[in-house]
Amino acid sequence: MNNNGMNLGDLLKEKGQLTNDLLSETYISELKPNDSKEIEGKVVSKRLQTTRDGKEFLLFTISDKTGTLRAIDWFNARENSKNINIGDVIRLKGKIVVFENRLQLNVEKNYEIYKLKENEINQEKFIKTSSKNIHQLKDELQSFIEVIKNPYIKELLTYIFIKDKKFYTEFSHAPAAINVHHAYKHGLLEHTIDVAKLCDSIAKNYINIVNKDILIAGALLHDIGKTKEYKITPSGIEKTDAGELIGHIAIGIHMVSEYAKKIHNFPKELLDEILHMVASHHGELEWGSPIVPKTIEAFILHFADNLSSKVEQVKNHIEESNNLKWTDYHKNLGRKFKITKMEDK
Repeated sequence: MNNNGMNLGDLLKEKGQLTNDLLSETYISELKPNDSKEIEGKVVSKRLQTTRDGKEFLLFTISDKTGTLRAIDWFNARENSKNINIGDVIRLKGKIVVFENRLQLNVEKNYEIYKLKENEINQEKFIKTSSKNIHQLKDELQSFIEVIKNPYIKELLTYIFIKDKKFYTEFSHAPAAINVHHAYKHGLLEHTIDVAKLCDSIAKNYINIVNKDILIAGALLHDIGKTKEYKITPSGIEKTDAGELIGHIAIGIHMVSEYAKKIHNFPKELLDEILHMVASHHGELEWGSPIVPKTIEAFILHFADNLSSKVEQVKNHIEESNNLKWTDYHKNLGRKFKITKMEDK
């Protein structure tokens, strides 16, 4: 206790210096109506607004790895709006209410929202991790490389995913996105194996017209530029400067081209076909590809990549629906989904 009758925890909290070990680990998904909680979240959006009678309020959204929460501050709107920015991790306190059929936190009167310093942020609270067995995913990646027959492709993939240990570590830990699909640690590895499996399955139906080695190479390499496009920070996943300025497709084309230079006499035509896989995998110019798919392998890769992304989005949306018969409207996919019952095994 100090002379004011405050213990160390109260003093640290008042100064905004309470360590992660002392903080209560309350996640957004655990909140219930009528809870009065002090929680931490990353600012996703904020708007300083005014009611018809001229009263200012701050409307903002925070998130952690379990979900998002709308919050409103009626008491210190202008001051708190100046102090916080999108991307900041903040600590706030208030009461949980239901508004427009979803939870909302009403910030407590006279509570000064605190912006956490980087060394105060518990990264585990904001970064999801793949639920898949990572060792199994790595084994599957190795297996795809082992069955490649073309010696140049095999040497290229071996160099990238086995010999270049620094890159392989970056690749196996990287996310595949910020929020659309596989947006978590190891997400890029999971998505890549998912796409490779889909391509492998499709190729079996078209043995006589699909070059499986080129198809699998494209599947494994199509998103490697994402290792430079995204970075994991204490408060979540963010785009790098290179990601904003260049994008993962252009970065990936450059990376594969540079790796191919390390392989003696790598055939130019073969390299062009592999680079085309990377360049065209988004499928359409308006979706970010500089060229549309012009080989059957690139065509298959585009749809496998798209399917992996879409199914992951639907899966996540269903999991967030609390076992209801129908999901809420999915803004990105433009529809609701009926949740089908699984048969007992």
